[in-house]
Amino acid sequence: MKFWSGTAFMKTAEMPAVARMLDEAGFHGMLISDHLVFPKEMTTIYPGHESGKMFWPADTEWPDAWVLVGAMAAVTKNLHFGNNVYIAPSRPIIEVAKQVGTAATIAGGRVSIGLSAGWMREEFELLGQDFDNRGPRLNEMIQALRELWKGGWVSWKGEYYDIPEMMIEPHPPEPVPILCGGESKAALRRAARYCDGWVGTAYSLDDAEHWIQRINDLRRGYGREHEPFDIIMGLRETPSLELYKQAEKIGVTGVMVSPWANWERTHSGDHNHLLGSAESYRAPIDDFREKIIDRLT
Repeated sequence: MKFWSGTAFMKTAEMPAVARMLDEAGFHGMLISDHLVFPKEMTTIYPGHESGKMFWPADTEWPDAWVLVGAMAAVTKNLHFGNNVYIAPSRPIIEVAKQVGTAATIAGGRVSIGLSAGWMREEFELLGQDFDNRGPRLNEMIQALRELWKGGWVSWKGEYYDIPEMMIEPHPPEPVPILCGGESKAALRRAARYCDGWVGTAYSLDDAEHWIQRINDLRRGYGREHEPFDIIMGLRETPSLELYKQAEKIGVTGVMVSPWANWERTHSGDHNHLLGSAESYRAPIDDFREKIIDRLT
C-alpha cells in the first residue's frame, strides 16, 4: 500500500518542510490540489458541497502545482508528487506540457499528473480556454501530452489541438503516469480508457469497493483489465492496519491520509488546525509512521 498526503489548506511556505518530513517517514507521495482564483463574482455552482458554494475562505492559498513540485522535489529524495486534481484543460496544452516536463526533470521522474475536466467556468474564461468542450478536449489532451513528452521533434494533430513539429525541452526522463479524477460517467470512462489510474475523494470501504468495481468493469470493456492501473483515494474510517489491508484486497493501490487533519472540521470550512508551522505536523506524521507504515512494511 502506498500512502499519499494532501497539501490542501496548508500554508504554502511550510509545504516543502512538511514534504521533507513525509519523505523521511516513508510516505510514498504528496497530492497537490489546484485552483487558480476565488472569483468575487461567481455564477458557477460548486458540485462538491451541499450548499453549492465553495467551503473554503476566499483567501485560501492554492499554490501553483508545478512550482510547488519543484520546491518540494529539491528537498526530498524519494517522495513522489501528483495531483488531486489538476484542471489541465483550463490551461493551454503547451504550457501544461512544459511545466510538467520541467517538474518531472527536476524531480528525477518522481512525478505523475492527476487530471480533471474541472467545474469552474470562470477559471477557464480567465485563461481563454473553452469551458463547454473541456471534456472531449481533455480526452485528446491526455493522448497529445504523451506524444509531447517523448523528447526530440514532437507534434500532434487532432480535433482540438494542432501542434506543429517542435521541441519542448526538458522532457520527462521517463513516461509520466496520467491519472484521472471525477465520479461522473465521462470521468470514469476517461480513466478506464485513456489513463494509468484514477484518483477518488474519500469513501467508506463499501463505497470504495463500489467505485472500484465500476472502473474495473469499464476497463474490461476497453480491453485494459490486465494493464497496470493505480487507484488512489481517501478512506473515511479510523486508520488501522486492518483497514489498509482490506483496502488493498479490493484494489486500492494508494491511500490519501492527513494524520494531522480533522476531516469534519476541514469539510465544514474550519481550517485553522491546518495553518500551523511545519513543525506542528511532525508529531502526527511520526505517529502514523510508527503505528501504520512501519508495521506494513
